[in-house]
Amino acid sequence: MSKRSGIPNGVEQTTKESVQEPPKDKQERLLNDPNPGHFSLVRAYHLADLITLMNGFCGVMSILSSMRYCMSPPNRKSDIWMSLAFMPFGLFFDFFDGKVARWRKKSSLMGQELDSLADLISFGVAPAMCAFAVGMRTPLDQLLLTCFVLSGLARLARFNVTTGNVPKDATGKAKYFEGLPIPTSLSIAALMAFWVSRGWVQENIPFGTVAQGTIFEMHPIVGLFLAHGCCMVSKTLHVPKP
Repeated sequence: MSKRSGIPNGVEQTTKESVQEPPKDKQERLLNDPNPGHFSLVRAYHLADLITLMNGFCGVMSILSSMRYCMSPPNRKSDIWMSLAFMPFGLFFDFFDGKVARWRKKSSLMGQELDSLADLISFGVAPAMCAFAVGMRTPLDQLLLTCFVLSGLARLARFNVTTGNVPKDATGKAKYFEGLPIPTSLSIAALMAFWVSRGWVQENIPFGTVAQGTIFEMHPIVGLFLAHGCCMVSKTLHVPKP
């Protein structure tokens, strides 16, 4: 028993622990509550999470625009321009959600997962689908584009589990990225936009095709996606953070 309070030590310790326990974040409380009520997932979103969803929205709209282009008449380019335009909008929301999270001091594991999934859609699947739409459609092209998307998936998964191991500066910010960040795939999207502006699509893709009529038929330019995928999964390539 404590001589100062007259309360048994065990009870006093329990009381202190209960007083010092910080209140749970709304998101944590709703996601772990066995009976959270209706629309609990929507109510659990932070503002930054909603902005992250807009990144995913842009990625899906880019993919659907590429699909519409594949079904549109050859001379109609509005859909492929829409596909290319949605990707930089996704990048805007990708940057903006982080700024909002830091401003409101509301970050969570759920937000981190949402960010990675949205990035995979907007900067992995969407560029690959756009490449398919502009003409990289041979079986080998499709295989290499799939490898690019899977490299982005692996890169994001590694980032989520190793982010705590990357050296930090005095402010606690990571000093560099391991491998190319997946949003850098927009550099290839910018190149495809240039091709579209010049009419270098379908049969006019730069460098044409090789090994025509064989199982190795491909567009050599698809190697850009393969090289970018290798850079994303590289652990020795360190890109300084801005």
